[in-house]
Amino acid sequence: MNTEKKPGDSRDANAPSAALKRMGETLLGTWKLTGGAEGEIRYEWAEGGFFLIQHVDLKVFGRRIKGVEIVGHLHRVGEEPSEEIWTRFYSFCDGLTLDYVYELDGGALTIWFMKKGSDNRYKGEFSKDGASFRGAWAWPGGGYEVTGTRLK
Repeated sequence: MNTEKKPGDSRDANAPSAALKRMGETLLGTWKLTGGAEGEIRYEWAEGGFFLIQHVDLKVFGRRIKGVEIVGHLHRVGEEPSEEIWTRFYSFCDGLTLDYVYELDGGALTIWFMKKGSDNRYKGEFSKDGASFRGAWAWPGGGYEVTGTRLK
């Protein structure tokens, strides 16, 4: 495995990335969602700090969505961690597993379904105090707006 760092690369494969730490600082806690998605989501750190765990309990278009999502860098044996922050959602209601790419740029969060640049994506913005966010999921032919308020 190549452990030599490239110029400007501040990541250490043996430590959680700065990008994931920033994402955790933004997302940690319990959020009440309203709008096109109703219910609660909760983010917490997994032991070791390499992953965030999102617990999901929502209704979207009248359909219950409940499950967990694991958020972190892909890191296969013999390879460096991925630049992107990937997730996999495990749906308790129907057994689906869904993959996403998260990107936090300042207070703007983008979540792409399946791959970065997908036309199925969420784009949202956090309030300056970090107590709420507003955004929307959009895909060809559909979408919905959602607001989140931090409960704790």
